[in-house]
Amino acid sequence: VTKLFSCEIVQEGVTLYLLQSVDQTLLSATKERIDFLPHYDTLIKSGMYEYYASEGQNPLPFAFAELIDNSLSATSRNTGIRSIQIKLLFDESQGKPAVAVIDNGRGMTSKQLNNWAVYRLSKFTRQGDFESDHSGYVRPPPVPRSLNSDISYFGVGGKQAVFFIGQSARMISKPADSHDVHELFLSKEDFEKKEKNKEAIYSGYIRNRKPSDSAHITSDDERFLHNLIMEERDKKSFTAVVVTGVQPDHMQYLKNYFNLWTRQLAHIYHYYIHGPKGNETNATMKEAGPFNNIDIEILMFEKGKVPRMVNLREIKDDMQTLYINSAADSFEFKSHVEGEGIVEGIIRYHPFLYDKETYPDDPCFPSRLKDDDDDDDCFVVEKGARGKRHIFECFWNGRLIPYTSVEDFDWCAPPKKRGLAPIECYNRISGALFTNDKFQVSTNKLTFMDLELKLKEKNTLFTRVFNGQEQRMKIDREFALWLKDCHEKYDKQIKFTLFKEIITRTDLTSKRMQSPWATYSAIEWDGKTYRTGQLVKTIKTLPIFYGSILKFFLYGDHDGDVYATGGEVQLALEPQALYDEIKIIPISKLDRAMSEKVVKKYIEDEMARLPDRLSVTWPEGDELLPNEIKLAGTPIGALRIEILNKKGEAMQKLPGTSHGGSKKLLVELKVILHSPVGNKEIISHISQHGGKWPYWFKKMENIHKLGSYTLKLQVVLNESNADTYAGRPLPSKMFKFNIVEGKPEKFSVSLLDPPFRVGVPFNIPLDLQDEFGHPTQLATDIEPILEASGLTLQYEEISKGTNCVIKGVTAKGHVNNYLGKVSPPRQLKVKPDSEILKIENGTSFPFQVEVLDEAGNITAQPKLIVHCKVGYILCILAQASRTKNTQGPALWLRRCLLPPSCKDVPPVEKTIKLLPSSHVARLQIFSVEGQKAIQIKHQDEINWIAGDVMHNLIFQMYDEGEREIIITSALAEKIKVNWTPRINREQMIQGLLPDVKVPTSVKDVRYCLITFHDDHVSLESAFTVRPLPDEPKHIKCKLKGPNTLQMGEELESEIDVMVTDQYGNQIQTLSASCINSLGVSGNGLDKSNLKTTWQESTQTMAVKGIRFYPGPPGSKELCFAWREFSDFLRVNLTSGPPVKLHLMDWPELGEPIAVINGRELQKPLIVQLCDQWENPSPEPNVKISLVKASNLKIIPSSQQHKTDENGRANLGVISIHAPRGEHTLQLKASYNRNTLDCPIIKFNVLPDPEKPVCLNVKYDKNASFAAGSTFPDFMVSVISEDSNIIKNINPGRVSMKMWEGQSSGNRVPANVSNWKIIVGQPTYSNDPVQLLPESVPATPVVSNVRTVASRTLIKDLCLHIKDEYNNRTGNDLVGKIVAAIKSSSEEDTEIPVFQGKVKTIEFPFNRGSAEIVNLVLAENSPGRDSTEYILEFEADLPALAKPLEPYRLSFMFYNDFKKQQQMATLTRERDELSKSIALYRNMFDTTEQLITEMKCKSYDIQLLTFNFNLQLQYVDSFIKQKMLEQEGVKKSPRRACTLSNYPKDNQDILGKIAHLAQIEDDKAAKVISWHMASDMDCVVTLTTAAARRIFDETQGRQQVLPLDSVYKKTLPDWNRTLPHLRNGRNHFRPIGNPVFARDLLTFPENVEHCQIVFGMLLGDTIIIDNLDAANHYRKEVVKITHCPTLLTREGDRIRSNGKFGGLQNKAPPMDKLRGMVFGAPMPKLYSTLSGQIGKFTKEHCDGLSPRPPGAVWEPWEPLCLLTIQLGWSLSHCSAGDSPSLSRPCYHPIRQQVVPHTQPSYLSALPKPLKDRQRTTANFPASQPFTFCWSINPVLYCLALHKDLYNASSLV
Repeated sequence: VTKLFSCEIVQEGVTLYLLQSVDQTLLSATKERIDFLPHYDTLIKSGMYEYYASEGQNPLPFAFAELIDNSLSATSRNTGIRSIQIKLLFDESQGKPAVAVIDNGRGMTSKQLNNWAVYRLSKFTRQGDFESDHSGYVRPPPVPRSLNSDISYFGVGGKQAVFFIGQSARMISKPADSHDVHELFLSKEDFEKKEKNKEAIYSGYIRNRKPSDSAHITSDDERFLHNLIMEERDKKSFTAVVVTGVQPDHMQYLKNYFNLWTRQLAHIYHYYIHGPKGNETNATMKEAGPFNNIDIEILMFEKGKVPRMVNLREIKDDMQTLYINSAADSFEFKSHVEGEGIVEGIIRYHPFLYDKETYPDDPCFPSRLKDDDDDDDCFVVEKGARGKRHIFECFWNGRLIPYTSVEDFDWCAPPKKRGLAPIECYNRISGALFTNDKFQVSTNKLTFMDLELKLKEKNTLFTRVFNGQEQRMKIDREFALWLKDCHEKYDKQIKFTLFKEIITRTDLTSKRMQSPWATYSAIEWDGKTYRTGQLVKTIKTLPIFYGSILKFFLYGDHDGDVYATGGEVQLALEPQALYDEIKIIPISKLDRAMSEKVVKKYIEDEMARLPDRLSVTWPEGDELLPNEIKLAGTPIGALRIEILNKKGEAMQKLPGTSHGGSKKLLVELKVILHSPVGNKEIISHISQHGGKWPYWFKKMENIHKLGSYTLKLQVVLNESNADTYAGRPLPSKMFKFNIVEGKPEKFSVSLLDPPFRVGVPFNIPLDLQDEFGHPTQLATDIEPILEASGLTLQYEEISKGTNCVIKGVTAKGHVNNYLGKVSPPRQLKVKPDSEILKIENGTSFPFQVEVLDEAGNITAQPKLIVHCKVGYILCILAQASRTKNTQGPALWLRRCLLPPSCKDVPPVEKTIKLLPSSHVARLQIFSVEGQKAIQIKHQDEINWIAGDVMHNLIFQMYDEGEREIIITSALAEKIKVNWTPRINREQMIQGLLPDVKVPTSVKDVRYCLITFHDDHVSLESAFTVRPLPDEPKHIKCKLKGPNTLQMGEELESEIDVMVTDQYGNQIQTLSASCINSLGVSGNGLDKSNLKTTWQESTQTMAVKGIRFYPGPPGSKELCFAWREFSDFLRVNLTSGPPVKLHLMDWPELGEPIAVINGRELQKPLIVQLCDQWENPSPEPNVKISLVKASNLKIIPSSQQHKTDENGRANLGVISIHAPRGEHTLQLKASYNRNTLDCPIIKFNVLPDPEKPVCLNVKYDKNASFAAGSTFPDFMVSVISEDSNIIKNINPGRVSMKMWEGQSSGNRVPANVSNWKIIVGQPTYSNDPVQLLPESVPATPVVSNVRTVASRTLIKDLCLHIKDEYNNRTGNDLVGKIVAAIKSSSEEDTEIPVFQGKVKTIEFPFNRGSAEIVNLVLAENSPGRDSTEYILEFEADLPALAKPLEPYRLSFMFYNDFKKQQQMATLTRERDELSKSIALYRNMFDTTEQLITEMKCKSYDIQLLTFNFNLQLQYVDSFIKQKMLEQEGVKKSPRRACTLSNYPKDNQDILGKIAHLAQIEDDKAAKVISWHMASDMDCVVTLTTAAARRIFDETQGRQQVLPLDSVYKKTLPDWNRTLPHLRNGRNHFRPIGNPVFARDLLTFPENVEHCQIVFGMLLGDTIIIDNLDAANHYRKEVVKITHCPTLLTREGDRIRSNGKFGGLQNKAPPMDKLRGMVFGAPMPKLYSTLSGQIGKFTKEHCDGLSPRPPGAVWEPWEPLCLLTIQLGWSLSHCSAGDSPSLSRPCYHPIRQQVVPHTQPSYLSALPKPLKDRQRTTANFPASQPFTFCWSINPVLYCLALHKDLYNASSLV
């Protein structure tokens, strides 16, 4: 010991313990020193994850960069060349592959080399025992781009890199002031060897040797080291890192991709190699600087090949070099972050030159290659030149951090709106960020930790650096101006061709910019060529110009084709007839997307807008026709004039343009008289359009001069009155007409030529004049009237002309002396005198006939008869004296003559021309379309667009002469139509019929009838309007069958897609090609088998093959789109056919379920049918059974279960009885004869620690006793199933029995013999004596018919072995049960047999029971009809010494089926009567016992009654006091809703919303009531019918809400958590106590319905304290999800769209709500008092009765009332004994008096008592029993019956 611990382990104050064994017990607490060092994998595998977690790149160059970082730091103090060499030694003849990194830095001492080997020893923590090469570290001064070489930082990267590259590293270093070389070797092999030998892993040796001494290199694998060491001779200081054991894949990469990874290194150290400005290859002269002395060379040696060497300075295609040299300009900026954090940045612009972008492509990130990961269905926005790359690369202390890049900043990101520069310019910039070491990077320098977050903070400011100076200005404005300038200066996007000349532009105000300007005839831009004369359109000009190109301008002295960013174009605005203007605009404002065809269409449309013609109408008549001859003084009617363009549109001014103000148009009217002396303008008027009235000229009535006239209408411009515009004459119209003398209005008689004699002809000359005094001629329709006093003048003729003369005038007249002279008639005079008389058909015409004598005087002969004959028909016979008036018929009148007695009187013949009637005779209907009128004949059928209106229906009426009748108001009144009751009479007078509204449905045909009735005629004209479908407006989808389909299957029914118009009429004009426009889509729709066909017969499109991809079942919406129309159809996607069973609520089926033997499982076994996609399958009546091993028993016994309508089956909570260990339970089910995939349940059966199985008795087995001596002590332990001692066993439950004799206390009997003693628990079963069923089955009644149910003896019977006290026993017995049929008569030979024609059937017996299932007789089994047989079950148990009594069950056998049914009914009645008899017998026995006991205890009951009365008095006073308190609380004032409720006269009416809920908090009640103010008065009903009834009763004034019309799927989940909670955890910490508004509601009644109402109206509205808390809550919630409406307790509201503020979002005070506020619930004190009152009332009133209120008492139950005995104690009895009181108690089962001395057991306590006693209640089936429970000081003894009493009501 002394030798072993002679070291420093045992020090002063340390106690050393010497132990004999490790497990030896210590005398006191001790401390043990331990060492815990990290595994060496921490070092050699440290870089594995960091490097392999690279972003799709090979990380090997970044591992080399770590070694170069160390070399740069080591050479930072060199004044000369800083040389860094990387040698790849892949020459197999010189050893295994190796990599050497050699620099000429300051080297390392042995202590510094030791520091390098320590993992994670950064330069800032090298203190204490570590000699620091950064002792007194001072941060380098700021330098441009932070190129301070201070990049060897964390003490991690070098170790990670060398062990990532290879398996071992050799560090060789020599400091400048040392003569020795220090060498350290680390390898994975060495670490493994040390671990194997249990040596210190992190320990080793540094070899100190002379330079060029390689004697220690003996391995052939490192022969190359001899050459490397030989190179040390001339080096003052150096460090070499030699990595051996290079991994093969690394070596292949270094060989095959030499150019790629060297290019990456040149990119990483670009600014260290080339300086702060980078590799400017275009610079004429490079500045001398501190970075020109860094040489990083890479050499690769391979066997048989020339060594490859490259200097990183010579690489010209690294990305930074490409960025720098392809940039045209740069934008530098700077930012200071958190004190000393400095970020310098530069943005470079890569212009578009000629025909391509100059932005360099990165081979590692090609911008123009399609990303394979892009989804074909996704639209990827092309980012132009840069592609998807970020703008900024990030450098830390001058070296690249490869995995961090910054996409952009707000001020340099593409703007949402168009900025100063085109959007594509933002994709032509690249940039770099240079940070100092104040920003954290990862230990392997691959990523920044927090750079982008800090730079994008709101308080980070950026300043522009211009000429090396920081300038405080708006960085976003400066950047936008710089980008615009770059675009204008450097982008060469447009090629100018076809040079014309150099000009000076005088249109420019700046003289400096007026020249020189080169003009071109064409340009090439964006792949298109624009030439002179081409039509173009502009964009982003105000207004938009359309024009033709005249020429292109480019500033500068050019003489040929040239590229430029932009220029200007000269346009002649089109149409030139409308715009006579020239515009010069920038070329960039030409619309490149516009086609020339569109521009031409625009010009045509513009030209069509110019005035084209005049439309002249004469609304008031007096129309002037061209070349018409009018009479002097004839008026020319009022003129209504419209100016029309080519489109036929009326216009009042020139087309409005944005180039200049539009000009009004006037109409000038002139009337010009053409005379020999010249034209004279006699009328001139100008009319303007008044907006509401057209151009109008009044009637002209003053034209009476004779001559030739012209009426001219001319359109002129307002103000200027010019009749031309843009060189085009404005529309005009001329009417030429002549004015002649008018009708003769007056005349004068010239000189007459006498003499004048009666009967002698003479002439009368006349001079005729019109009303204006113009000589005129006699019109043809004017007849002269000659009158003379007493004479009749007649003339022969009248000469018509200038000189009018009445010739042959003869005077005839009566003489005064003819009265007395009678002369016979000589002539007839018939008036009218005309030979041809015109009579209108249908009218009467008077004739006046005179009989004259020869002198022309009327004859005086009386009784003359004048006959008037029409043809040969005598019409009228009239008798008169002198003059006859005859009414002739409407026919031809042939002659008029006298009778034969007056033969000298010649007949007078008159020809009467019967004229057509002028009354209405015919009615015609016309439809006017444009200038064409189409006649609608009677009963015509007219096809018209459905829903349209038939305008321009006119009618005309004609008389019998086919003359059109002018419609008067009187005629219009007699015209009726049947399609409208209202007729515009003014339109009727104009001949216009009311418009006909065409029906909207093609099935509805409108019959239109026009009638005319007057006194002469009744006319009608009718036509039918048949609607035609309109243009396609909708599509309708119709499913021809059920809308349900199973998952994975196609929809059986077809879907017809019909194209309809806006009114639902099917379009019948489609063709089969229309299906090409039909598309079907839907969420999860599988289109692989989708087929669309055209059905010609129905003009519909049929869609078949609807199927969905597997997913969650439910309602699926299909969208059918045809052209721009769509329709939706819902189908119900159900789960597929069941293929598997899923066990619900048991997720971990892989692990066995632990269950204690004999106990129930924790939860029920619920199985669900599922399809192949794990969706629940609602298939009912699928049978499910449990398959188990024979040694596994489950209770209830295994039986078949069927699934419900949801495809779910509840197998119940089962208890497991099985030996200890793992067991399996197989679920079995089948569907359509296919076995389902069912789970297997594994159980790990554990022994029951509380179930006693045996006793362990210790005593002196060798003791012998003398007669009368004392027994020795017995140590009895009860052993449970888990072989442990049950410690909490009640000693009183352990008894000791002897086989013979009676005990005499604890003394041995006096007689001497051998005694056998059994110690056990009384509740445990005794020896098996009988085989009995669990419950007595009914007597079977069977027959031998074919039906199996009629032959079934037993369907399910469970037999148990029981002891003499009817307790179950024999759990350890195994055997079989043999069933046989026997006859009660031994002589009977016809014994029925079982199915299969067997006489016996065996059933397995295990663990004390056997299940008898489906015991069936054989079909046509022998047996006597109506005979009772015995079914005997005999137990065959080999382990049982004494055979058991078999169980016998009688059954009735019948050959007749009907008799069997009758006997089965009688047998069941017999069994029920037998049970009732036994029950009443037991009741009567129990009653006798109780009567005896009650008599004995009557005195004790009286004492107890006295005590009870005292207690009840106190209880009554207590209850009264609490009721008074409750009434006071109820009457206390609280908030109430004063809005009157709607009477609930119907159970479907719930009431108004304001009365359905209550809110306790006043503030919340106010704001919620205000928020729901519009709904508070709404009445909620359960049905729409009730809502409609209220609506009708209130005449629509009461708003109602039926709940059966609410879509419940969108209602919120009442148990949903607040939106800031995610998976039970706070996503952020809210303030202001947010809570759902619905959670503050309490519903006095109809809770379920109220939750629907308020869930729909309130949704997820949240209540929170104040507005600040609400804004904070919303701002955080919207980061993760949608935020609902927020209400504050102060009365503010933030809507779900974020809007708040204003009066509409502020709740008014409570009194302003006018009582429309939710009431307050009862205080909590009220509920507390109600609970106390109810509790005391129940305990002291209802608790004495075991029956529920209103229950019916059995006859024997009043005798089994409460028996109370003070001072009774609980005694104990053994198995099978009855509980007893202090006096003997009658046992109802054994029917004997049990003495008091026998103890009782407590296993039959009811549930309320079971919780106290922790025992299991097991009521005997259908048997009354007595139990005792000691309550101090009262003992309740009740006779209970399991089927009649509710045990839970016991106190």
